[in-house]
Amino acid sequence: MAIPEASQVGTMEEWSKARLDLLAKEQEHHRLYEAILAQRRALPRVPVTKNYAFQSAHGELTLKDLFGANSQLIIYHHMFEPTADEGCHGCSFIVANLPDLRHLADKDTSIAIMSRAPIDKITPYKEKNFPAIPWVSSASTSFSYDFHAAFKDDDALVPSPGEKSAAGREIPAILVFKLEGGQLYHTYSTFSHIDNLAATHLWLDLTPSGRQDEPNGPAFKTPSEYAAEGRISGRI
Repeated sequence: MAIPEASQVGTMEEWSKARLDLLAKEQEHHRLYEAILAQRRALPRVPVTKNYAFQSAHGELTLKDLFGANSQLIIYHHMFEPTADEGCHGCSFIVANLPDLRHLADKDTSIAIMSRAPIDKITPYKEKNFPAIPWVSSASTSFSYDFHAAFKDDDALVPSPGEKSAAGREIPAILVFKLEGGQLYHTYSTFSHIDNLAATHLWLDLTPSGRQDEPNGPAFKTPSEYAAEGRISGRI
């Protein structure tokens, strides 16, 4: 059945019937999603054998340090090339949609942002946009390459079907790790549809206009850009 571009004006009875039809699909989608989540949790754990050390604004941190007091770690690979002065706006939109980190900590989970840019470029960008979120540089390590978020060679395999990389290219990525018995494990990675995790999109998906993310449409702004316009968070 073709999906109409715009909804029609109708009666409450027509709305109720259409809503019940949609509800059946939503319930089917939910059951499939629950099965996907279970399969994700059951993926094999791969031991991390390299000793990675990253640069933060306060000095060197190991991969294990990023866990803090928790046993689970999520890393978001934010595109920020070593030669760039600012990070990717799309990646910054994802960071702006992160939950209160205390909610994650209460579930034994830490989160950190990682980029290939040197820390002296990352820190000013972080401080004006996301001062409370841990952000480190992988510039002195092979981490971004080892976990397929950046590529050194032309035509290197990219973890997306039918896609090839160019030398020096990087992509956004979510990488998940587990610390158990002193051993670090890599448990999950994803490189596509990361924007589906953005709470802003989830709320907009409930509206008739949806995400309004046409290819040539306006992008979301960074927190510092909103502040420069005098638009304070929590106010319309």
